[in-house]
Amino acid sequence: MLNVLLAMSIWQRLDAWDKKLFVLLNSRWTNSFFDTVLPYFRDSVFWAPLYLFVLVFIWLNYGKKGGWWSLAFVCTIAIADMISSKVFKLNFERLRPCQDPFFFDQVRLLLKQCSGSFSFTSSHAANHFGMAAFSSLTLYKSFGPWIYLTYLWAFFIAYAQIYVGVHYPLDVLGGGVIGIFAGVITATVFNKQVGSFNLAI
Repeated sequence: MLNVLLAMSIWQRLDAWDKKLFVLLNSRWTNSFFDTVLPYFRDSVFWAPLYLFVLVFIWLNYGKKGGWWSLAFVCTIAIADMISSKVFKLNFERLRPCQDPFFFDQVRLLLKQCSGSFSFTSSHAANHFGMAAFSSLTLYKSFGPWIYLTYLWAFFIAYAQIYVGVHYPLDVLGGGVIGIFAGVITATVFNKQVGSFNLAI
């Protein structure tokens, strides 16, 4: 019983901190440029041409090995998304900030509607940090330190989830951890079974 009460106390403190940080990022540290750009930036459809370009580019330049890379890349996204959506969201059932009846009045929602799925963890963060981890661990020998820019890209997409009002900071942090875990696993298997790319394009 004491352990349960202690766990509840810790969660209440984390939740309070999480919501305070959310308000800062969503409602106070804002500007008109981010208001315009970030709703598109976090939209998967917006990035679809880039995803397709990367897959085709790798496939054309690395042949069969590039085909296996593309398959592993897609598998990374699928694994990260399933862990986030099917394991964490369905078990934690945390309401999104824009859905919480006791909190939504403090949310500046920049989208037309709030998603109906649960909040913890962010699948956007999981998917994109998964892509970043997998790409950096398999393409470093070809692209060098530049490949780490994928983490910056993933960070801004995750940050946009908070900025537009659909996720708390802990949601995107949890999603990021899941994504990196998935990316490390798939990259380790890929590098062992297929081999990392070691020729600059």
